[in-house]
Amino acid sequence: MVSSDQRRRQLAREKFERQQRRREEARRKAKRRNAVVAAGLAVVVAAGGAAYLSVGLADGDSRDDASQQAAPTPTPAESESSVPEPKMAIDAKGSYKMSLDTDRGAVAFTMDAAKTPRTVNSFKHLADKGFFDGTKCHRLTTEGIFVLQCGDPKGDGTGGPGYTIPDENLTALGKPAADGKVTYPAGTVAMANTGQPNSGGSQFFLVYKDSKLPPSYTPFGKIDEAGLSVVEAVGAAGVVGGATDGAPAKAVTVKKAAVSKG
Repeated sequence: MVSSDQRRRQLAREKFERQQRRREEARRKAKRRNAVVAAGLAVVVAAGGAAYLSVGLADGDSRDDASQQAAPTPTPAESESSVPEPKMAIDAKGSYKMSLDTDRGAVAFTMDAAKTPRTVNSFKHLADKGFFDGTKCHRLTTEGIFVLQCGDPKGDGTGGPGYTIPDENLTALGKPAADGKVTYPAGTVAMANTGQPNSGGSQFFLVYKDSKLPPSYTPFGKIDEAGLSVVEAVGAAGVVGGATDGAPAKAVTVKKAAVSKG
């Protein structure tokens, strides 16, 4: 006959075993849930990564084929406007100069407001606010196209001003060739975008050697001779790790940016 003490011990043991089974089942469920979440995140990261890694790798817009390398990085953070585009506050027929005081030397370029009024207006607005001060030129491409990309406050290719501006002056570089591309001459300054029309923000690229690209990137500036030499030197130093597309080995920081008329 089972004593009351033995019965209590048996019940306690059964209760403990039930608790252990519940804990084990909870752990299995959590593991499965985490695996699903991780898989979902992997898909998101992969999709997001494709936005950068395949920039210029497919459709000749912000994607190319692998042999032709990448176009300027798309800027997903700028694809949705959260603040309004600044009101027009420049002389839409005037000429403006943007001066970048970088730790590699001065880079200046002229901007024609008659051809790209909203782009110039946006850049003056941002420069006056100190938006570009302390930012890094986060991306250099040394094969296929030859550009140094700047203007991202985050320094990773995803930042922007919180609004977008429309494409302008896209026919300035002539009729596209059979491959759908035009030549962006050395010294050109043009807008980066998300790969979609009218999706520019604050990121721009400096062309240091003639580069063939689709006419999808607003050309709005011309670098002066001294500034082009600075960018060429950055290009000659290459990309971190010996790659052909990535952070420049000779890092570039914009210490101060200013826009003036004339």
